[in-house]
Amino acid sequence: MRKSTTRVCLTLALALCLLVAATYWLALQYAPQTTWLLLRGGLVVLAAIVCMALGFHVLQRDWAQDRTDLLNFFKTAALAEAPNAATLAAVTPDARAAFDRVLQYITGLRRRVQELTLQRQELEIQLRLAEVEQRQTQTLLNGISDAVLVTNEFDEVLLANPGAAELFGFGLATALRRPVSELLPDSRVVHDIVELRQNPHRTARRTLDLTIEPKHAAGTNAITPRSFTATLAPVTDPHGLFGGVVTVLHETTRERQIARMKNDFVSHVSHELRTPLSSITAYAELLVDGEAADEKTRQEFYQVIQNEANRLSRLIDNILNISRIESGMVRVSKVPISLSTILKQVLEVARPSAKDKNITLVDQVSQGFFQINADRDMIYQAALNLVSNAIKYTPAGGSVRVAMQTATDGQQVTVFIHDTGVGIPPEALDHLFEKFYRVEAHKTMAKGSGLGLHLTRQIIESVHDGALRVESIPGQGSTFSFTLPILQ
Repeated sequence: MRKSTTRVCLTLALALCLLVAATYWLALQYAPQTTWLLLRGGLVVLAAIVCMALGFHVLQRDWAQDRTDLLNFFKTAALAEAPNAATLAAVTPDARAAFDRVLQYITGLRRRVQELTLQRQELEIQLRLAEVEQRQTQTLLNGISDAVLVTNEFDEVLLANPGAAELFGFGLATALRRPVSELLPDSRVVHDIVELRQNPHRTARRTLDLTIEPKHAAGTNAITPRSFTATLAPVTDPHGLFGGVVTVLHETTRERQIARMKNDFVSHVSHELRTPLSSITAYAELLVDGEAADEKTRQEFYQVIQNEANRLSRLIDNILNISRIESGMVRVSKVPISLSTILKQVLEVARPSAKDKNITLVDQVSQGFFQINADRDMIYQAALNLVSNAIKYTPAGGSVRVAMQTATDGQQVTVFIHDTGVGIPPEALDHLFEKFYRVEAHKTMAKGSGLGLHLTRQIIESVHDGALRVESIPGQGSTFSFTLPILQ
């Protein structure tokens, strides 16, 4: 309405200006001296100018109002799904048409924003699910004792567990997305991972045995090489495309040590059994062939056969006792007993063998008024083994001293067996209580199977919760001692 009125006023003002201008021109042509005509024309021209100024003012005001209404209309439309009837009635048809085009564009933008918002929400959900799955996978890997490495198609580490970090000496936080060649320099594992990835026929997993020298922190002792069985398997996505390699390293160091110990055990047992059996067989054949012509010779043969048979029986008993103790199947009958009484009996049994070698057996066992809770036969056997060994490896003219001492708090008692024998080399002390171990330099001094000290340690420490120790100076002698708790 405002725009129509403005247009009418402007049209009338222009028409009046044209009429006045034409009249003035005619007056000048036909009556130039007419004063009143000039005066009237000037007034009319002035009135036309005033009309034109008023029209331009009204038109400018209407344009400003229309622009304000249109901006308010667009603002209202941008903030609402659709404009209301009052908003539509306040604008002109041209503004409404322009608004329709803008509204379509805004509607398209709003729809696109909604789509992008949904996509962002879906991506956030997928990212959270991926993070949860990664944490679950990492938790599973952390619970595996074997070393595990997962690499991608670029040989970069995707996942690793503490076992792998400890074995190869890298940090879990800094290992991700790093080339495996940087984390495992000069390692055969890297070579096999790269070879499996480059192999066009990477369908089956690969297994190999290797030895690794684990890295250790500065200032710590060197770590001995460890044996592993490495299993490498390719990883493929649902479309069959190659996605990386999973490497699992299972340590077999202990298994190989046990296998080696079993082989050594069988070898030692076979050797120890063969010696007395060979002697028994040889002397029996001599008796069968009639080589013993007189009764004295036959008695000597009988004595050798009996001694070797007893030796064989003791060896078998020791092996069985060690096996029962280590397997936990040994029958232990613990009762309150007097340790000093057992030691006195051991000294009486060992005295004849000490006398035969001209060795002085010193009894410093005091009569104690305490008891220990122990299996009598086992403690007797352990003490007899230590005293017999001391006599075996002490030259003629030496001495073996047995003493007993009670702790100041009255909780423990310690037995000492000291000899003036050949002593034990320092390098042999760590292996002295192993099965079938014998000091190489002492093998010619006395016979033995190398099971006595091992059995003694099992009896003292495993069965009776005590402690067995040894101190020795080569050429001066050795002191074996064992400590047992006193029965309160």
